[in-house]
Amino acid sequence: MRVLVPFAAAAPKTRLEPVLSADERVAFARAMLRDVLAAIDAAGGEPTVLSTAPLALEEPISAPVVVDDRPLTPAVDAQLPEGSEDDPVAVVMADLALATPDALERLFTAGGDVTIAPGRGAGTNALVVNHPEFRVDYHGGSFLDHREIAGEVGADLAVVDSFRLATDIDEPADLVEVLVHGTDRASAALRELGFELEADDGRVGIARPENTTSN
Repeated sequence: MRVLVPFAAAAPKTRLEPVLSADERVAFARAMLRDVLAAIDAAGGEPTVLSTAPLALEEPISAPVVVDDRPLTPAVDAQLPEGSEDDPVAVVMADLALATPDALERLFTAGGDVTIAPGRGAGTNALVVNHPEFRVDYHGGSFLDHREIAGEVGADLAVVDSFRLATDIDEPADLVEVLVHGTDRASAALRELGFELEADDGRVGIARPENTTSN
């Protein structure tokens, strides 16, 4: 199965600016991307990075790169199948740092005309499209929009409930999940930057005792 992985190559993860410098955000975003590509490959998918700018991927994690600097919705729509079924295309976001081959295999094999793994807050973190009339809409609560669009085109909808696919890394508080549940490049990158877990009033947060970020 062809799997698109959208990636903002120029200025990724801007909402992490309070805790990561510009260079650190680039390095961390690329670590997450490599984790996602490795998980897709291990799940039997064939990843293609849909990048907003030219991108060189370091070995051994590699994939074809398609450059499209348009907003996410038209860029993804241009890659979806037209005119026939049985040619599914998956879209998996590049910031799913906890994604595992098992979680992705559940997504790939769920069998709907449209299969969605919702994110927190009604987003769409991953989906599989196997219907020629379905098109995406990533604005706002996109899971709700995609559910409505599937109904409008008569597509059978499957929903995959997965903690690992629901957890996208956008805000500083999300980094806790990477340190707790991540086991690969993204969690290693955070630890190399000095982040650690910190318990406070019964909740676990993150701390960076020697914060040396620079923009």
